[in-house]
Amino acid sequence: MLDRTQPPLLHPIHHLVLPPVQTLTLDNGIPVHVVNMGTQEVLKVELIFNAGRPFETKQLAARATASMLKEGTKNYTSAQIAEQFDFYGSSISTPFHMDTSNVILYSLNKYVDQVLPVLAEMLAEPTFPQHELDTFIQVNQQNLQIDLTKNDTLAYRTVTELIFGKNHPYGYNSYPETYGLLERTDLLQHYERCYTAGNCQMVVSGKVTDELLTALNRHLSQAIRPGTLLTAQPQATPSPERKMRIQNDETVQMALRVGRSLFNRQHPDYPGWYVLNTIIGGYFGSRLMENIREEKGYTYNIYSVLDTMHHDGCFYIATEVSNEFVNQTLEEIYNELDILQQEPVEEDELEMVRNYVAGGFLNMLDGPFNVSEVVKTLVTEGLPLRYFETLVNAVQEVTAEDLLALAQKYLNPEDFWEVVAGETGKKVVG
Repeated sequence: MLDRTQPPLLHPIHHLVLPPVQTLTLDNGIPVHVVNMGTQEVLKVELIFNAGRPFETKQLAARATASMLKEGTKNYTSAQIAEQFDFYGSSISTPFHMDTSNVILYSLNKYVDQVLPVLAEMLAEPTFPQHELDTFIQVNQQNLQIDLTKNDTLAYRTVTELIFGKNHPYGYNSYPETYGLLERTDLLQHYERCYTAGNCQMVVSGKVTDELLTALNRHLSQAIRPGTLLTAQPQATPSPERKMRIQNDETVQMALRVGRSLFNRQHPDYPGWYVLNTIIGGYFGSRLMENIREEKGYTYNIYSVLDTMHHDGCFYIATEVSNEFVNQTLEEIYNELDILQQEPVEEDELEMVRNYVAGGFLNMLDGPFNVSEVVKTLVTEGLPLRYFETLVNAVQEVTAEDLLALAQKYLNPEDFWEVVAGETGKKVVG
């Protein structure tokens, strides 16, 4: 009989290896990374262009261009494009990321020949209709005005601006007037510069056959124009002001962000910090959760984030508390960081976190579409595919002494910016 009074035994996870990935090249030179491991007749095609913020010549042009790709072509209106994909049970999306603009197609294998021509035309002949751009601007202005009443939004915008600088691609903030300055020519120029074969990579996953790859080559190698790979090296200009209080008289909850500049995945300290961030605030049993939520009851949720981009990165701690607990919460945050600098992590806690992180790695390998996300991250950030196994091994081998050294290197209070959004009264900077 199963004894439900006893928890299941813990079993360590070993030998996590990225499934085989085949890399091909379209006739126009686009590298195609193929994750062929599906059992269902479904395909995911993702095109990744270096067309994010670092490559803008005008603020918000990258986001607007990505959003407007599916809003009209030479032969299709936005409604007709949506209808074409819906009719064949497919979906198309154009998610915008900080460094890249992506185009993602999900389709049943049997309808690929019907939907690829529409995708090809989106990439080859977008028209960026003025009336659609006007709608885009109006909708985003309205959404932004709502977001700017939220303390967590204000705190995040402010801390990233302080860390990177208000004119940096990762630091600048949008305002209603920023959207209002967008013109159709800005989108056309961004498209012409960035949406080229030399500036693109593709990840194809699911049940991938030779016939499907032939169809992709036939349609997309002709649709995407030749071009060169774009590069950028944005330089951060951190603010000398380390603490900021933002007024918002309409709220009771204060939003806190305590953050610092850090690094991207290519940095040698990234694997160890991946574990250390988990210990600090990266899962429900983290140090911050146990102290500030479970013991003190100051907040419902507190977490830490290692935010990596292609050219830089940052680390921040985020929570929302009532006004009476702001100072106590900040004090406890710095106390927890200080403990990690003074005392090695106990082996029991470290082993639990290793297992938790390994479980996350295991989930990354669950199915072709999850694997494609891993492959996309590696190839777009200039990392070899074997890096996944390198990361897994580094996490399993990290020691308490390694984490102590990282804490002493990166958790010094003087290196952090501190933002509190939602205070009543006059805005204070200090």
